[in-house]
Amino acid sequence: MSYEPRIVLSVEGVHAGYGHVSVVRGIDLRVAEGELVTLIGANGAGKSTLLKTIVGLVSPTAGTIHFLEQDITRMRPDRAVRAGLALVPEGRMLFGPMTVEENLELGAHARDRSDSAEDLKRVFDLFPVLQERRSQTAATLSGGEQQMLAVARALMARPRLLLLDEPSLGLAPKVIKEIFAALDRLKAEGLTILLVEQDARLALKHADRGYVMRTGSIALAGNAADLLADDDVRLIYLGAWHGEGESS
Repeated sequence: MSYEPRIVLSVEGVHAGYGHVSVVRGIDLRVAEGELVTLIGANGAGKSTLLKTIVGLVSPTAGTIHFLEQDITRMRPDRAVRAGLALVPEGRMLFGPMTVEENLELGAHARDRSDSAEDLKRVFDLFPVLQERRSQTAATLSGGEQQMLAVARALMARPRLLLLDEPSLGLAPKVIKEIFAALDRLKAEGLTILLVEQDARLALKHADRGYVMRTGSIALAGNAADLLADDDVRLIYLGAWHGEGESS
């Protein structure tokens, strides 16, 4: 008998937007327990809006969203965090005047913080530089260190599903490699991840499955390796194929 992994996130027929502007149109998407699923597509395709809709920052106009079999379609963002969702937003949204440790403690605000020392140890083990900078203000960190802090802050909530919006944006290749090594480690530890990423090739190399968005809808979906090999995906979303030498 084959094992069917539990569906952590199910998005069915979701429409969403801003005011009268429709951005997301009829999205169907699933993420199974322990998967790293990536959502790729051109700028303006609706990827970030979909993530915001899942976590309650944007209210859908149609469709349903289920998380661990619970209907969260119009759940408030604070309740979504308590349910087990954590979003690392594009732009990081850190509190610049606060220290690294204070930002991390804020990540645990929605749950019992009696064991926050254990969680701090975990994120410092994942990103050792944050332990070195724990007393510095977030504003004094480099861009890469700020992105690590944003991921670590989300992990302090002990999410069942981690959603990331463009984690490599504006970062140096060495830092991007560190960020994705951390995501690989989190996945290996059993964390379920939904990733929106500008570097489609990089995302598909680390993902189990992928969805390709085009103008607010899902244009393609499938195994990440198959999408990497798909001529249309390579031409439209991955750019010209230059052979060896791409970053991993």
